[in-house]
Amino acid sequence: MRSALALLSLALLLAATEAQAAVGSRVLVQDDGSLKINGRVVHLFGIYLPKGNRTCDSSLVPVRCASRAAKALRFRIQSMIYCENVSKNRDGSLNAVCLTSSRGQVFEPRSDLAAYLLERGLAVALPTAPFEYKTIERIAKSQGRGFWGFFADSIN
Repeated sequence: MRSALALLSLALLLAATEAQAAVGSRVLVQDDGSLKINGRVVHLFGIYLPKGNRTCDSSLVPVRCASRAAKALRFRIQSMIYCENVSKNRDGSLNAVCLTSSRGQVFEPRSDLAAYLLERGLAVALPTAPFEYKTIERIAKSQGRGFWGFFADSIN
């Protein structure tokens, strides 16, 4: 009985460590729009980032090319973000709901990064996404935002 409790305690400790691996960390936005947090790849839960036209910034050395969603995330993330892991993928990457403080201010309301991309028409809500994400996507589509409003990008 004690060994079973010890194993259960160890499993809960490992699960808690896994769930908090991405909480309150600095982040690197990768060119495909995924995030690298504490050495782990994190995808924003509930959304798909279409592989649209990549744009390049020649004012940087070396020249940096990325999707519009990745550029929007780099612009939005000014300081630490806070993520809650939802699931783990087969490749070891995580799916998480990630929030950031407005303009990096600690006491201002946090905003959801996936919702931020959906509002701008830079992401698509997955079938398993929360109802709120699907609603935000419908609003962006009806207002012709992002790739819903012009044909410069294609959804692949």
